[in-house]
Amino acid sequence: MAKYLLLKHYRGAPESLNDVPMDQWTPEEVSAHARYMNDFAARLEGNGEFVDSQALSAEGTFVRHDGEGRPPVTDGPFAETKDLIAGWMVIDVETYERALEVAGELSAAPGAGGKPVQEWLEVRPFLTPCVTVTD
Repeated sequence: MAKYLLLKHYRGAPESLNDVPMDQWTPEEVSAHARYMNDFAARLEGNGEFVDSQALSAEGTFVRHDGEGRPPVTDGPFAETKDLIAGWMVIDVETYERALEVAGELSAAPGAGGKPVQEWLEVRPFLTPCVTVTD
């Protein structure tokens, strides 16, 4: 089994086919989308492939260390993940091909007008531990 992170993007990916921003959906469309996501996660959990998922709020701040005794530096002149990443799902599947299959199904979540969003999802494998061989 291998773990993959499926990233749902606000921006930064190619445009989805049903590209109406979620803040313009009706409450019923948002509920249908959330229900699809929950049902999808439950199905993956049932077959042992679901690890975790979260939707992310629009708030967020980049922070970095700016030297001993100095306050942290926040934000900057760059795109922030709060502007790019809407949420994520972690799956644990047998093959890369299965990860792509799961991402494709997740992309079919309903959006505006009840039509599939057909958004692009980023599929990223987790790094595997390096094996150290000693004699």
